[in-house]
Amino acid sequence: METQENELCIVRDLMNQDDDEPPSYPVLSVSFQHNHSVAIPLRSEKEKAVISERSQAFMHNFFHGVTEKDWNNWHWQVKHSVRTTDQLGRFIRLTEEEISIVGKKSHTLPLRITPYYLSLLDRNDPEHALRKAFVPAVDEQISSPGEVLDPLSEEHHSPAPNIVHRYPDRVLFLVTGFCAAYCRYCTRTHMVAKEKCHVGINAWVAGLQYIEAHQEIRDVIISGGDPLTMPDFHIEYLLNRLRRIPHVEIIRIGSKVPVVLPQRITRSLVNILKKYHPLFMSIHFTHPDELTPEVKEACEKLANAGIPLGSQTVLLKGINDEVEIMKKLVHGLLQNRVRPYYLYQCDPIPGSGHFRTPISKGLEIIRGLRGHTSGYAVPQYVIDAPGGGGKIPLLPEYYQGHEEGYAKLMNYEGRVFRYPDDVG
Repeated sequence: METQENELCIVRDLMNQDDDEPPSYPVLSVSFQHNHSVAIPLRSEKEKAVISERSQAFMHNFFHGVTEKDWNNWHWQVKHSVRTTDQLGRFIRLTEEEISIVGKKSHTLPLRITPYYLSLLDRNDPEHALRKAFVPAVDEQISSPGEVLDPLSEEHHSPAPNIVHRYPDRVLFLVTGFCAAYCRYCTRTHMVAKEKCHVGINAWVAGLQYIEAHQEIRDVIISGGDPLTMPDFHIEYLLNRLRRIPHVEIIRIGSKVPVVLPQRITRSLVNILKKYHPLFMSIHFTHPDELTPEVKEACEKLANAGIPLGSQTVLLKGINDEVEIMKKLVHGLLQNRVRPYYLYQCDPIPGSGHFRTPISKGLEIIRGLRGHTSGYAVPQYVIDAPGGGGKIPLLPEYYQGHEEGYAKLMNYEGRVFRYPDDVG
């Protein structure tokens, strides 16, 4: 009886959890209605994870006395994330401009970078790609025409709390506003700027009821924030509930956690995920510098669990907007068993002008990949249309029109070929 009461207390705590950092509890098997149960895992994982030489050097230089066990604990990583100017200045040499902007209350986005991801940033070079993607810049304060807080009009397409229903057969389920690290070009500024944390099970009820009531929904994309920052218990509860809805055929998870917090991809998490196939994962990669031994191990665990992995990359000026950089990234992704999926034009959130490239740059990159490397390595270049128009694919002009019953086609070398196209 005492054990049962303790379990109920823990479940109650989890359902009301509203802390900024992910919680952790002992292993328990907790039963819900309909005789379904999930497990609450141990905080401390008994598994050896790889630590690259770069991370080891960083850990010894800046976190004296921290053990490898601590470093590999994802809770420790989140707890010790950088969130202020003073903290950030301990690890990198900030420019005067960076000092002037980091931590300002006028900022649209909070600052958070895990110790692991900090180890990848160049200490001295403010032009380093990953540093530019995560360290606030003065340019974020400059708004350009057409920039809005919710460019994809997600709130307008939200028929229930935390649900975005734009396409006929699929919905986006925004289950948390918390991220392990905040990209400066984040599409969901309107959500994460409020510094929401883990919203908890109670906040999902209306969304789950909406999905259950709409039988046309066969595909649920779990996003946020970053759903993999949630405790194992919350993740399993959510997957369990979705998998019990008969018309939900596939579940997708969108996350940058394997990149900024690879320590989170634990054995217990993977064992949960692989119980709910067909399950897919879209991982947000930005630059080849992110393809570290730690990330390789995280992707390997997920792929070995039978989870198809795809990448989603935002095209960013001065960060990844060169053919050779993109080619190095997509080749590295395939080597890590991740299929390049989308190359996104950067969304026009306020202060994003210094990140956004002209569309012609994206087409140039696709031309530089198509035919010059494996077809599997070529992502689909898309614009998520402002105002809620959905993803619109963009391609170079390979189709050159018709001439005397033939279609004129231009190949990757710029040579024109004719295809008979007069059948009726």
